[in-house]
Amino acid sequence: MKGAQTPPLPDNEGALRADKWLWFARFFKSRSLATQICQAGKLRLSGHGVVKPHYKVKVGDVLTFPQGHHIRVIKVISLGTRRGPASEAQALYEDLSPPAPESRLPRGTPDALATAKRDPGTGRPTKRDRRAMEKLRESD
Repeated sequence: MKGAQTPPLPDNEGALRADKWLWFARFFKSRSLATQICQAGKLRLSGHGVVKPHYKVKVGDVLTFPQGHHIRVIKVISLGTRRGPASEAQALYEDLSPPAPESRLPRGTPDALATAKRDPGTGRPTKRDRRAMEKLRESD
């Protein structure tokens, strides 16, 4: 049949694959990274665990997944048709994540004492300063 088009399947109307939507919304740099999150069981779709990237995402669904050191909670507003610019991608979702607590530590430091700060030009800590720092570390 030349030029015949197949009608869309009823169960796919208004739905898009989870990995594809995550990629469209620019949460992951590649679709394969989005697929890995799904296959690892780290994606929750409206409270249910997703282990296959072909699960369908619909408008109104809530997605929960880790991204870096944060847990993202996202409500799907639109499905999108392509991976467009960031402004277009941000129109696809509403971020429901609680605001990240402000950390006084620089990124990547596991401990406040690991980066003890001194005023510039004060030089090396004295023996007394070193003992005070050790005493603080022991109190944890």
